This record gives sequence, C-alpha cells and structure tokens, in this order.
Amino acid sequence: MPYRDGYADWGGAAWRQPADPAGWIKYSVVWYSQQVTQSLGKERFASYTRKFQFGNADVSGDAAHDGLTHAWIDSSLQISPLEQVSFLEKVVNRQLPVSRHAFDMTDQITAITRGPQGWSVHGKTGSGFPRNADGSDDTAHGWGWFVGWASKGPRTLVFARLIQDDGVQSGAGPAGVRARDALMSGWPALADPLLQ
Repeated sequence: MPYRDGYADWGGAAWRQPADPAGWIKYSVVWYSQQVTQSLGKERFASYTRKFQFGNADVSGDAAHDGLTHAWIDSSLQISPLEQVSFLEKVVNRQLPVSRHAFDMTDQITAITRGPQGWSVHGKTGSGFPRNADGSDDTAHGWGWFVGWASKGPRTLVFARLIQDDGVQSGAGPAGVRARDALMSGWPALADPLLQ
C-alpha cells in the first residue's frame, strides 16, 4: 500500500514509504493500521475487538481522537498485561474466529528472529504516553510494550512486558523497543527454568 501525504508520519522515514503487513508490524506503521480499520468500518472493527475479547474492547475514541483511527493510540482501547497474555494464548492456540491463513500470516509477520539460546521469538513492540490534563502527551512517563510468544522444542511461552518511564529518556529510543531489548537480554534466565 503506498504512503500518501497527510498520513501519520511521526515514525520517520520507515513510515513515509509503501507498506505491507510485514513492514506494518516491524515498524509499527500507524497510517497502515488506520487504513485497515477504516476499510473495516467502525461496526466491524468494534465487532472484532469484542469477539477477540481484546482488553476493554472500547473503540469509541475520546474527545480529541476518532476511535476508528486512534482508539488504540493512548485512547479508549485499553488492555492490561494479563489481558495481553490471555489474547496471545488464543493466537498461539488458534482459538480466535479468523481463518487459518490469518493465523499463518500472523505467525509469519511477527517472527522476530532466532532468539537467545535456541528460542524462536514472535512479538510486537508498542509505545505510548499517558495524557496530561490538557490532553497533551506526558512524555516523561511513556509506556513501552513488548508482547508475544517464544518457542523452544515443543514448549511455547506467551509473554507481555510493560515498562513505564519515570522521567524523559532523552536519546534512549522508543519505550517499546527498550522493553523488547530488556526482556530479550534476560530471556534465557527467565524462561529456561520454566521448561524444567
């Protein structure tokens, strides 16, 4: 899908180029997400969040943002780490009301790389900010997500890592990437004992 002037582009050069599902997930291309939700329409988008039992399933948006294009960006659609794990267990066990092809594509585009010590890791980062009273982003307290699953041999573990900054992290990169890197650096020590 081609990038067009007027699409969200605060993600830099990776967002100002054509995108496909793999690039969408890899670079968190918001405008691609917005094109998908707009093609679904508000009723189908809301229906999917309810059927998937995805967090609070609220795609209404807020006073500053339309739910169809912004519900998941620091707005009405909210999910806890435990709810993320519950949702991802359904993805891994193929228990959502979607086609086999959709599961296969999800598996393909979320593959990160061969993880540490033989783990095969799938995941998605995410970053955001709480809102100040005036509606602006509280950039001193950004959130970073890294959610997914990892397999080694016959075992698969689902995970959700959420961090929140306590002060502006100048030059440190997006919080979601930092959440991913921190979890992956300690992954074998966290996960290998669970396989015993």
